[in-house]
Amino acid sequence: MTSSSPRPPSPLAPEIAARLKRGADGLVPAIAQQYDTGEVLMLGWMDDEALHRTLTTGRCTYWSRSRGEYWVKGDTSGHFQWVKSVALDCDADTVLVKVDQVGAACHTGARTCFDADVLLGGDEGGADGGGAGADTPGTGQ
Repeated sequence: MTSSSPRPPSPLAPEIAARLKRGADGLVPAIAQQYDTGEVLMLGWMDDEALHRTLTTGRCTYWSRSRGEYWVKGDTSGHFQWVKSVALDCDADTVLVKVDQVGAACHTGARTCFDADVLLGGDEGGADGGGAGADTPGTGQ
C-alpha cells in the first residue's frame, strides 16, 4: 500500500471501482455502525480488495495500516461484524457498513471506539452542549 507503486486492477465491480474516491494511499475510511440501533462502532480502513472481501463474504475486512495486512473483524477476537448493508457517502470517499456486531467493536474491549473521550455534548444538552439555555446565533440570547 504505497502511493509510489501502480494500483493493481480492482477486484470490485467496475461501476463501484470507478466511483470510489481513494486517498493517496489507496484507502477509504469505513465506518461500522450497528444496523438496528444506529450506534457508531468504529472506523477502519479499506482498499478495493478489503471492500470486495466485505461485499462478497458478509464479514468486515479491513486494511491494517500499522501491520500492513488485511484483517477480518472477529477472526482473532471472536467479536464478529456480520454485514447487513454497505453504502458509499455522497462523495464516494467514505464507506458506511451497517453490521450486526457480536461482542466488543473496539480493540480495548469496549462496545464502541467512541465511548471514552466525548469532546462535546454527550447525552445532556444536545450537540452544542448547552441545552435549552444556550445562545441562539444571531439573537443575542
